[in-house]
Amino acid sequence: MFRSVDEVAARLAETGYLASPAVATTVFLADRLGKPLLVEGPAGVGKTELAKAVAEVAGAELVRLQCYEGVDESRALYEWNHAKQLLRISAGRDESWDETRTDIFSEEFLLPRPLLTAIRGDDSKVLLIDETDKADVEVEGLLLEVLSDFQVTVPELGTITATRRPFVVLTSNASRELSEALRRRCLFLHIGFPDEELERRIVRLKVPGLGETLAESVVRVVGALREMELRKVPSVAESIDWARTLLALGADTLDETVVRDTLGVLLKHQDDILRAAAKLDLDAV
Repeated sequence: MFRSVDEVAARLAETGYLASPAVATTVFLADRLGKPLLVEGPAGVGKTELAKAVAEVAGAELVRLQCYEGVDESRALYEWNHAKQLLRISAGRDESWDETRTDIFSEEFLLPRPLLTAIRGDDSKVLLIDETDKADVEVEGLLLEVLSDFQVTVPELGTITATRRPFVVLTSNASRELSEALRRRCLFLHIGFPDEELERRIVRLKVPGLGETLAESVVRVVGALREMELRKVPSVAESIDWARTLLALGADTLDETVVRDTLGVLLKHQDDILRAAAKLDLDAV
């Protein structure tokens, strides 16, 4: 998809995703080497958006597997349409079981889920395995087969191998440690909070009506909050939401009243809001 690291950064920027040199380099290498990309970092720093931006740049279909506790093979890989199979069995009462079985375990009755969907067909795809760390450990074994050989075994149909490998992005908030076997199959990228200049550019890009001075103030205040001992420090997503909030309120500058009235946009826990309200010094930032 890309001829150089600079092209990655430029084309992602066209979609509204401002990539740091480290992000652009790792995306280029993942594409060139054909390896999955494991992206870790705090929530809200743009891990999922990176996969969406790559899909947009490539003109590829985005196939998303949203992980959660309890997700299993039938939700991730495939399952059979049991209702349709029962109707087919009822309609073929005069047939032998061998004839019926051959029919009901065919493509017509197969319901592909994200992993199988991503490796089938010749069109370009980006496979996003989102919040991998929230899935049970057993799901990683399933991912190993898919990410190692880009193939899936369906006992009734045989092994299905990708004719065109998808670009794979796995995201993790590091709520649990992923296995070394899974990590070995991936290139690793950590996306942390951006520096002030990059975050200001991101905020200005996502909130076009925001003035330069106010954007700088937003980034400085958010930076000060990140240095406090909070349960959940604000991420880039909260910076953007706060900038949109200030724009909606018609604020031209930040004063103590505006900041304290809108802290709920940045912080998601009452004790964090109380701590920030007590410690935040606008004059110092």
